[in-house]
Amino acid sequence: MEGEEEENVGPFRRTSARTRRMATRMASALASSDNRAQAALARLEALESDNAGPEVVDLNDDDEYGSADEEDHVLMQRKQSKNMKRKTRQGKALEKKAARSFMDVLQEANLESLPPHVPTYSRAAVGPPSTSSRRHYCSVCGSTANYTCVRCGTRFCSCRCQVKLEWQTAQACLNGP
Repeated sequence: MEGEEEENVGPFRRTSARTRRMATRMASALASSDNRAQAALARLEALESDNAGPEVVDLNDDDEYGSADEEDHVLMQRKQSKNMKRKTRQGKALEKKAARSFMDVLQEANLESLPPHVPTYSRAAVGPPSTSSRRHYCSVCGSTANYTCVRCGTRFCSCRCQVKLEWQTAQACLNGP
C-alpha cells in the first residue's frame, strides 16, 4: 500500500480516463460567443440588482421589547434619555452606511455640474481596440486566467479555482444561459 501512495505523488500522478459528458442542448447553447456574452450580462444584472434599494434602520423600535407594563415603559424612557446622544450618532452613522444602488450614487455625485474637460463615468471614452489579444482574469481570485469552464465559459486560473467555481455556480452551469 505504501508503494502505491508514493507512485501517486509527484509528476507521475495517475489521472482519470473518464470523460465528462454534457447534454447536447447545453453544448449547442454554449457553443456561440453571443450566448456566452448574454449569460455574462445576465450574471452582471443579477449582481447589480442584489444591491438595489436603501435600507432604513429604526433604532427606536419598541416592538422588540414586547411589554405593555407602565413600569417597563418608564424604565425604558430613563435608559433612552440617558443614551440619547449615542443613539442619534449611531443612527446617523447607520443612515450613511445604508446600501445604495449604483444609479443612486451616480445621481448624488452630480456629475453634470463638472466642466466638460473633466472625464466622468458617463463621458469616459475608450481608445481604439488593441491589436494584441485580450487579457482574461480568473472569476474567483482575479489573477490571470488561462482556462475556461466548458459548461458556462467562465474563466479560472487553476484547479483550485475551478473547484470553487463549480461549487459556487453549480446551478448556473447546469441551467445554462
